[in-house]
Amino acid sequence: MSTAKMLIDPNRVRSILATDCGSTTTKAILIEKQPDGAYRLICRGEAPTTVEAPFDDVTIGVTNAIREVEELCGRRLLDDGGEPLTPQQEDGSGVDLYLSTSSAGGGLQMTVIGVVKRMSAESAQRAALGAGAIVIDVLATDDGRKDFERVERLRQLRPDILLMAGGTDGGTVIHLVEMAEMLLAADPRPRLGHNTKLPVIYAGNPDAYPQVAEILNGHFDLRQVPNLRPSLERENLGPAREAIHEVFLQHVMQQAPGYSKLLNWTSADIMSTPNAVGKIMQTIAEQQGINLLGVDIGGATTDVFSVFDGHFTRTVSANLGMSYSICNVLAEAKIARICRWLPFPVEPSEVRNQLRNKMIRPTTIPQLLTDLLLEQAVCREALALAFEHHKSLARDLFGVAQAKNVGQIFEQKTSKSFINSLDLDMIVGSGGVLSHAPLRAQAALMMLDAFQPEGFTLLTVDSIFMMPQLGVLSTLHPEAATHVFQRDCLVYLGTCIAPIGVSREGEPCVTVEGEGWKDTVPFGALRLYSLGLNAAGEPMEQEITVTPSRAFDLGAGRGRAVRRVVKGGVVGLIVDARGRPLQLPADPEARLHCLQQWYRALNIPLPQQNRTVVETNVS
Repeated sequence: MSTAKMLIDPNRVRSILATDCGSTTTKAILIEKQPDGAYRLICRGEAPTTVEAPFDDVTIGVTNAIREVEELCGRRLLDDGGEPLTPQQEDGSGVDLYLSTSSAGGGLQMTVIGVVKRMSAESAQRAALGAGAIVIDVLATDDGRKDFERVERLRQLRPDILLMAGGTDGGTVIHLVEMAEMLLAADPRPRLGHNTKLPVIYAGNPDAYPQVAEILNGHFDLRQVPNLRPSLERENLGPAREAIHEVFLQHVMQQAPGYSKLLNWTSADIMSTPNAVGKIMQTIAEQQGINLLGVDIGGATTDVFSVFDGHFTRTVSANLGMSYSICNVLAEAKIARICRWLPFPVEPSEVRNQLRNKMIRPTTIPQLLTDLLLEQAVCREALALAFEHHKSLARDLFGVAQAKNVGQIFEQKTSKSFINSLDLDMIVGSGGVLSHAPLRAQAALMMLDAFQPEGFTLLTVDSIFMMPQLGVLSTLHPEAATHVFQRDCLVYLGTCIAPIGVSREGEPCVTVEGEGWKDTVPFGALRLYSLGLNAAGEPMEQEITVTPSRAFDLGAGRGRAVRRVVKGGVVGLIVDARGRPLQLPADPEARLHCLQQWYRALNIPLPQQNRTVVETNVS
């Protein structure tokens, strides 16, 4: 980082320009300090990303997006050479900070190699995911593959960076040497820069490094960092993540067309888009003292972020998305699980045809209400699958010795997930299918069905997907990032109250009581109460008492009342008395009846008439 990039005084920042270079679209936002001292979003522009032929220069798309912002705000932001003008001038032109994030060119793609799949390889995977990478494969000595299959797989992969880990301090050496020999035999090539060496970050047993270096030096760009699993009881992921970020800037960004020029423009280092989103999630969770779950569902991948009691975890499901990967969702979830969310009868063959057409025409958008509801059904399954994947990695370390009593002696569980839905305070949804849902209640219902929150949970969505820019801003100016995130980025949908338990349909489930009103919600129902936004656009608050029946629990114990101040939103206060875990009726007619009742409860429109054919937009 240059000296200029290290001398940023947040107190003197009046205006901020930030861009996010996505795989298809480059987004630019302008943030300014208001007279009351708060930072607010002024306007936003976008343009096609230009990292590929025929342009081969990412800065062209960046400049075009900023030009649109200039037109909208009526200010000069670029100098005569087309570069962002910094700092802000006396006449008001320019900005004090210019920042950027990027996932153009497929983002940061990594391969992970470890000794034991559920221990060192899993820790390495957490390090890579937390640094904003897409892990395209995890190889380990106990992954079930033969040596020649691992060599063949490594030759097929074209990662940006390879992370190698294994062995505690003073632990195994021979396995790491064998892994190095396998890597040398495979000789994988980097995705970018055909004449460059593949960067390999070694984060394993330091005792094995001299032998590993003797094998790999000269063939790879090898660098060592402290062991990410120095003992069975401890992870040390920070140095590996910092090395990944450094290599991302020095190798990956330098090889991508136009990024060396963009690096000279920015006031701080470029950050990968997923890493930036994780930063803003961590910042908000820390400042508000809450447990948070965030999701970004795109066309090809679904990222899930969580912060629970200070533990930050990010996972990416690289084969779950709403366009390019939509048929992978179909393959993993199966057709019956997707169709179960449709509030109208449909033939499975028609659903398959619809989804296959979406895969080969990924830029099309739903033209009919039935098309929209089908995509939202796929979204539920993609989110649920990604959430299960996330919970499998957001947990205690495998291999740690645990004290057990006599009753636990035969239990096989060796780790516990950090994710506890009862302790979850907020869910943040992002991605086109959630952020751009025609009705905010549709986004709320998708998240309720997919994540099945328990107790009291505030539901929110990202308004226009500015979290990447706010994430990189949070590393330099947390106050400005927080202001914009809370006032311009987050759309508050409302609080969901969901008791844990099951009962017979129609039996009393929970009684909700506020000042001057009281209502009992039966099991199997959704109920919406008016609790919106105030004149300033902030969620209104109300103190209520919620009393579950003896079969249900809201966190205080079965049948015990909970008094809580809840926040409203553009949807309102939602009581989800459908039970946890949520189970849809097996009978098709009963299932359709339930779905239609739930849609009506949240004022979500249904198709005018039942159709057995789901039409496809082929324009």
